[in-house]
Amino acid sequence: MQQGVLRRIGSLLLRISLFAIGSSIVIVLLLRWIPPWSSAFMVTAHVNAVMHAEFSYHTRYNWVELERISPHAAIAVIASEDQQFPFHAGFDFKAIRKAIRHNAKNRKVRGASTISQQVAKNLFLWSGHSWVRKGLEVWLTVLIEALWPKERILEVYLNIAQFGKGIYGIQAAAQSFFHKDAARLTRREAALLAATLPNPKIMRANAPSTYVLRSSARIMGQMRALGGVSYLQQLDDADPTISR
Repeated sequence: MQQGVLRRIGSLLLRISLFAIGSSIVIVLLLRWIPPWSSAFMVTAHVNAVMHAEFSYHTRYNWVELERISPHAAIAVIASEDQQFPFHAGFDFKAIRKAIRHNAKNRKVRGASTISQQVAKNLFLWSGHSWVRKGLEVWLTVLIEALWPKERILEVYLNIAQFGKGIYGIQAAAQSFFHKDAARLTRREAALLAATLPNPKIMRANAPSTYVLRSSARIMGQMRALGGVSYLQQLDDADPTISR
């Protein structure tokens, strides 16, 4: 009898696992074309605001296609967050090794997440550190890289990244901080927005601290070093087999 119970439990777990894997593949595939209505981070922030009676909190999120986003914004986030974005398959192992060596010697932790990993985490998962969350992030990153072209990954990232309290996406950020659409962002404004990404709840692009100003200047230098907006052409080269 005990073996029969174990077999039934094992069979149930297998069915649940297969359902979860299949569902994740279908959802990620659909989101290659369908704009996400929200993200896990947006939902979590809204729930936390309700739980803490922050009745003035509201989410600003306006989806905009990549073609309607300033190329300066695209190259700014790549220069700031993931300069190997066109070339890796979701994970920058060189950056990971550097982060491990740095974190072993320093209290201040350095991350090595790629834009693809950040999309997986922000869109589907929760904040924090655990092996379960990290494992899910790896699986979802693999799916995103396998099923989406690089342009789609960048488009989703620019639309769901947090740029301020309750401000998600480059369109909402451009309208909130510079009173213009994302398509009209200048190189300097794009660099200021990218400079706030490490801590968007505190840093502000329209009232930059000394740290944000220094970071934005560094980002603009890296944008120039990468070749400016012409660097984005390499996103096409990264997916030569994908028809768009």
